[in-house]
Amino acid sequence: MKRIDKPISGEFPAYSHIYMDLLKDDGKILDHLWTNFITIKNFIYSLPEEKLYHRYARNKWTIKEILVYIIDDERIFSYRALRYARNDKTPLPGFEEKDYPIYSKANDRSLESIFDEYEVVRKSTIALFNHLPDDSFMRSGTVGNINKRTVRGLAYHIAGHELRHFNIIKERYLDMKPR
Repeated sequence: MKRIDKPISGEFPAYSHIYMDLLKDDGKILDHLWTNFITIKNFIYSLPEEKLYHRYARNKWTIKEILVYIIDDERIFSYRALRYARNDKTPLPGFEEKDYPIYSKANDRSLESIFDEYEVVRKSTIALFNHLPDDSFMRSGTVGNINKRTVRGLAYHIAGHELRHFNIIKERYLDMKPR
């Protein structure tokens, strides 16, 4: 798969360091996206079903809701990457992330249906980034005229965002230390 160098400061909003810090600087982000998907899928399937509906505090998402939220976020950030890669300078709106899990009805879905969708979205994301022209990765755009990111910054955001939520599942839902 295509090598994509890790973005440097200035290619993503300052708050995104919480995602970037979780990622290797080896250029193999597309490989990591796939292996992380497999790791998460195997881990989640190893949990007892009742854990998938657990909320560690009032108004917090369930594990199923987190999984569907990761899929939604990946779709949004991949779309942004496509727009920026094609040099579309139109400022994009943000999204209200806290509403997505509420309206996803993730808890009414089977785990199989969630991972079927997750896999299709992940393969699409990898294909998008793998086939972008090399000169597109440093193109950038903004969301809400404030959050500027490069295309490669978006690829790394997707992977880091996923790992951040995986760590939250392990720490807050299962009382495990992240690795």
